[in-house]
Amino acid sequence: MGSNPNSRRASRIPRLIAGLTLTGLLAAQSLALAAQESTGQQGDPPQRLEELIPDSAVENPDDWAADRAQTAKGSDGGQVQSDLQPNSPLTDTPAITLDWPDDLQIAEPERIERDRDAQEALADAPEIEGPEELPLKEFEVGKRLVIGFPEDGDIFPERDEFLARFRSFSTIRELGGGEGNVAQLAARARSDEDLLNRLLRIYGYYNAQVIRSIAGLRPGRDGSEPAPRVRFDILPGDRYAFGAIDLGGLDTAPDHDALRGAVGIESGDPLSSDRIVQGRFGLDEALGESGYPFAAIKDPELLVDHARAEGDLTMPVEPGGKYAFGEVTSNVPKYLSDRHLERIARFDMGDTYQRSLELDLRRAIVATGLVSSVTVTPRETAPPEGDKPGVVALDVTMEKAKTRSIAGAIGYGTEDGFKVEASWEDRNFFPPEGMLRIRGIAGTREQLTGITYRRNNFRGRDQLLTVDAYASNVKTEAVDARTVAVRGAFERLSNLLFQKPFSWSVGAEVLFTDERNRVIGGIPRPRQEYLIGSLFGRATIDTSDSLLDPTKGFRVTAFLAPEVSRSQGSETFYLRNQLDASIYKQLNEGMVIAGRTRLASIQGAEIFQIAPSRRIYAGGAGSVRGYAYQAVGPRTDFGEPTGGRSLVEFSLEARIDTGLMDGAVSLVPFIDMGTVSLKTTPDFRFVNWGAGLGLRYNTSFGPIRVDVGVPLNRNPLFDSRVVVYVGLGQTF
Repeated sequence: MGSNPNSRRASRIPRLIAGLTLTGLLAAQSLALAAQESTGQQGDPPQRLEELIPDSAVENPDDWAADRAQTAKGSDGGQVQSDLQPNSPLTDTPAITLDWPDDLQIAEPERIERDRDAQEALADAPEIEGPEELPLKEFEVGKRLVIGFPEDGDIFPERDEFLARFRSFSTIRELGGGEGNVAQLAARARSDEDLLNRLLRIYGYYNAQVIRSIAGLRPGRDGSEPAPRVRFDILPGDRYAFGAIDLGGLDTAPDHDALRGAVGIESGDPLSSDRIVQGRFGLDEALGESGYPFAAIKDPELLVDHARAEGDLTMPVEPGGKYAFGEVTSNVPKYLSDRHLERIARFDMGDTYQRSLELDLRRAIVATGLVSSVTVTPRETAPPEGDKPGVVALDVTMEKAKTRSIAGAIGYGTEDGFKVEASWEDRNFFPPEGMLRIRGIAGTREQLTGITYRRNNFRGRDQLLTVDAYASNVKTEAVDARTVAVRGAFERLSNLLFQKPFSWSVGAEVLFTDERNRVIGGIPRPRQEYLIGSLFGRATIDTSDSLLDPTKGFRVTAFLAPEVSRSQGSETFYLRNQLDASIYKQLNEGMVIAGRTRLASIQGAEIFQIAPSRRIYAGGAGSVRGYAYQAVGPRTDFGEPTGGRSLVEFSLEARIDTGLMDGAVSLVPFIDMGTVSLKTTPDFRFVNWGAGLGLRYNTSFGPIRVDVGVPLNRNPLFDSRVVVYVGLGQTF
């Protein structure tokens, strides 16, 4: 169906009215009324709408109205002929006239004389300059956020620290670069503006200005959607300073000057809330480390005076008196005695009280594994007198933990075959801290039964006495040995709670063994008995940052063991020695490079004079990965590993954080090298290379390790194509 013509014409009316000026509108109204009156008098039908309002009127309303007005005038340009109806309201409109009064007189205003004194004063006054625009430098915080700081870094020297702090809390930055709701962006802009003002006050800028603007709200010229962006211009103004500082009763402490310096705030210093927090912690630490176990510090208060541009700090302190260490008492003396607790403490009676030593004693008690909970409470036994400190005892309250445990494991490995292990132990069988353990192993390649006595904190902190007796039957890749042995050691070693930069151990061992090189094929070798006595010592320098997962530092361990061996009526003396070194370097936040080397030798005996179990071997998880345990080195014509008298090993690996599972998973590509020589110095005749990829899963007690190694120069008769190793902690 076609469109309605009346509706098309009617649509001209609003278009016409919208285009008319006021003059044109009045002319058009007059002409319309005249037309209406004319048609009404003659009785003719009214003109059609398109005749009253032609297309030219819609296209240019003002010109059309002017033409109609000119048409209504006479040819001589006289008065417009009125065509209004007699009853039209416009016919009775009165004329409006206004006579100008001829006698109106306006007085001339008085002339104001210049004030000569004020004029001279203004002439001598210095010229007042308006504020200059402060040059700003832009810093992009995110795709949606820009901050302008004064270009002169001396105006706001804390700029970099301030910016890093703001980045960590900004709500706009969380939006990223995607399209966002403008209202949401504006709300976050207000939130970030409040954050900036709070941060500026933290740094002491109480008169700072933060000017906010949002750009990019209009669509682009190409019609693209707008990408709104927020900008903050920061004008810090003058920084306030610390005014009066009131520390309450600190002046009553004997060494109040040193304690006052620990606060680190003086009147006139730039005002900073961070310095107040740091000052409180510094003072608290100084009090705790200087003999004040009962000191108390109340919450600080800052009173800001804007007229002085200063803040007065009040931090009430009650020192509570200075003390020295007294006795240590146990609530379970038969379990862990007072004497034993005093032995493992790192202080003596009479030493100035230090809170860190009190906390260290608590950690040492927890490290015994014999308690489930422990509290250490200072107790005054003698008050201070003048300059003489008082005495404070430490009351130790402990809850006993379960000390007996039974453990077992069943497993299979390519190196060990099937194996079943079981043990029983009581960690306080001989109080204090005397452990007794009975263990047994039944497996394809190893059978063992043994008993172990161990006393922790023996005659001193972190000192360990161990006596171990066992009987075993072991068949490894290289050795078939039946052994009975007793071994004792006195050690000072690192542990997970107390890693030491220097540790050591000394000990002795006596064993009787009946053994031979393991026969893989061919004629079995005859067994040979050995009676061996050994003294040994080990020392380690450790600068690494972790026992199980180091990322920096190095370790060096030296081992020496002079031995005497009696077999078939003859005695042989020789010296076993070994040097291990490893280094760790963190390249960036997600990668650590680790390297290791090992050098070992046996001096003073021929290879056939040394029992097969005492020779040097390589291969396995902590040696050359990709090869079985003891599988690297020279072999006989029957294919049996003979071991050697010297060793060189090298390992290099990269520990790469993948970011998976919140950074718990890392990949470790590695390459290992090892060579075993029959001589006392390496000849590199038998060099084996292995490479592979490892996986680490970090836990609270250290990384779980899985390494998959491939032998690069594999012997098809003896070496597997792939070997898998599983363990706890890094390989080295």
